[in-house]
Amino acid sequence: MVEYITHNSDVLTEAIYPEAVIMFSMNLFRTLPPSSNPTGAEFDPEEDEPTLEAAWPHLQLVYEFFLRFLESPDFQPNIAKKYIDQKFVLSLLELFDSEDPRERDFLKTILHRIYGKFLGLRAYIRRQINNIFYSFIYETEHHNGIAELLEILGSIINGFALPLKEEHKMFLIRVLLPLHKVKSLSVYHPQLAYCVVQFLEKDSSLTEPVIMGLLKFWPKTHSPKEVMFLNELEEILDVIEPSEFVKVQEPLFRQLAKCVSSPHFQVAERALYYWNNEYIMSLISDNAAKILPIMFPALYKNSKSHWNKTIHGLIYNALKLFMEMNQKLFDDCTQQYKAEKQREKYKLKERDEIWQKIEVLAQQNPQFMLFGDGGVGVFSMETDTPTAEDIQLLKKTVESEASQGLKDLKKDKVLMRRKSELPQDVYTIKALEAHKRAEEYLTANQEAL
Repeated sequence: MVEYITHNSDVLTEAIYPEAVIMFSMNLFRTLPPSSNPTGAEFDPEEDEPTLEAAWPHLQLVYEFFLRFLESPDFQPNIAKKYIDQKFVLSLLELFDSEDPRERDFLKTILHRIYGKFLGLRAYIRRQINNIFYSFIYETEHHNGIAELLEILGSIINGFALPLKEEHKMFLIRVLLPLHKVKSLSVYHPQLAYCVVQFLEKDSSLTEPVIMGLLKFWPKTHSPKEVMFLNELEEILDVIEPSEFVKVQEPLFRQLAKCVSSPHFQVAERALYYWNNEYIMSLISDNAAKILPIMFPALYKNSKSHWNKTIHGLIYNALKLFMEMNQKLFDDCTQQYKAEKQREKYKLKERDEIWQKIEVLAQQNPQFMLFGDGGVGVFSMETDTPTAEDIQLLKKTVESEASQGLKDLKKDKVLMRRKSELPQDVYTIKALEAHKRAEEYLTANQEAL
């Protein structure tokens, strides 16, 4: 049947349509088995093997036939819309929670074809996908097809007509941004980042709410997730307009300063790589008077205190670039930092003196011998204050270490999280390798609605 519908023309008579849809529905619309890991750790595509559908040889033929049916030159949406309706689409979307990636791959292509051919179903499809996302974000935090649904949406967003409808902007703010807070973000993050960047390329005025939303959901204790946020943020900055950059530069670089100070070296390293991006450096150069005072304390402190040698080289590189941008501003920031540290030192000294006075008064109390421990414990909380010699040494070190650090960075092997070596299921590997994608990349549907 698959070969017949593929290689022959004029085979799709009106009588075929209901039979094809019924055949597809009877064979594929089913209750999915319970999740193999409903409450455990999220699925890791690099380590975990997917659970494959036992009946796949049978299901694959049905999927192949229906996809060829939709893609046939003889296919007439006006006839098919009687049978491919909202109920059919809803049943199709329920299958996206299948654990078999081969089934989700076919579903993705079929739903994309339906979206392209049936204009009347477009709004309904988007609304039902939204409902899946809402349930995933706020209720279950478990769904196997989020990456595939986002891939479809990436193609749909690419075809949105300008100016963007309010409905589409709300989808970005209320659905795509909250998707960043789910713990299984790593499974679908590339597709999510693509959708966000597509929106910003369509409408640059959305940049501020998007970046502020990312900062709102910024991970506090999950370092691999923080690296993903930094990757996405750089993609956003690559398409940002200078006028929009000015609106978000201060909160943005306050967060980057925290990342540079992170004890997790991959977070600090990823943040410092921003200084290797020419477009971002041009934005920083134009707004150095605002950005350098925010970044300088973190850069100076970690140039001395960070445990990782690679980070030292990257920090010296960033300091050198700032120094070359505006020497006077760099010197001013250095002096301000020195003055701030002196003030902190003075306040801490005052605090120590007050505690000493309290201790002396306590010793004069008649009951001190009964309840006191007999010792005077004064804890110094002084911080290192940069001296004039430190400042001069910093400038000399920046020149030498910046170039040396970049050489070492290229030479040294990058440290990565080591994956556990688990025995792999040979059948699963062969089955996934044998699966040929219905279409490697989804093409955009131009939506004039």
